[in-house]
Amino acid sequence: MSAIVIIPTYNERDNLIELTERLLALPLALDVVFVDDSSPDGTGKLADELTRSHPQISVIRREQKLGYGSAVIEGFRTALKGDYAWILQMDADLSHDPAAIPALIRAASDHDLVLGSRYIGGVRVIDWEIGRVLLSWMSNGYARAVTRLPVRDITTGFRCFRRQALEALNLAQLQAAGYGFQIEVAYRIWRSGGRLAEVPITFYGRQKGISKLSKRMIVEAAVLVWRLRLSRVQGI
Repeated sequence: MSAIVIIPTYNERDNLIELTERLLALPLALDVVFVDDSSPDGTGKLADELTRSHPQISVIRREQKLGYGSAVIEGFRTALKGDYAWILQMDADLSHDPAAIPALIRAASDHDLVLGSRYIGGVRVIDWEIGRVLLSWMSNGYARAVTRLPVRDITTGFRCFRRQALEALNLAQLQAAGYGFQIEVAYRIWRSGGRLAEVPITFYGRQKGISKLSKRMIVEAAVLVWRLRLSRVQGI
């Protein structure tokens, strides 16, 4: 059975061609879905052009910027309409190396969610600003302390889901719009009895384009982990 990778995009035109070439060079039956939030830099238009020469690629064009979480959910819904065994998620900024995808899929053969981790043995981190390293490290430590999730990299956006795990997940229940979405999805799969694993990756700092991380997203994630903790106490 084949795999599909969901890639939310917003102003990632400069990275799209290289990312596509690297994905399609993998020795896998792999489809790609770009979910574009009406990028003003023409990312969606370029993605449409790529579909003409690459039938493995499809594009969801949204009429406005609706947010990271809803983009991934829309990609999930599209993927679940197919017969894919593995559903992956990654960023469009070339921070995630597609070469790690086979390892993620192998680990997902006996796990429900596999995280491409920046915080376990065997990881390489290249050209990542020290400020972002510290922010990510502290955010993950905080989220782990509150949620008790048994993994090191809760906020990674490089993931592989076993199809059954996403089918069992109530997508309508997910609330986070920003990068807290990563925490919420991992938490809900874990709390429902899902098996989580981590695979070390090579992580690259952004070279082109602008980071989408905002103070609002950081605050949302900080509050979210306590909502999740409370839902556990209440048995929700």
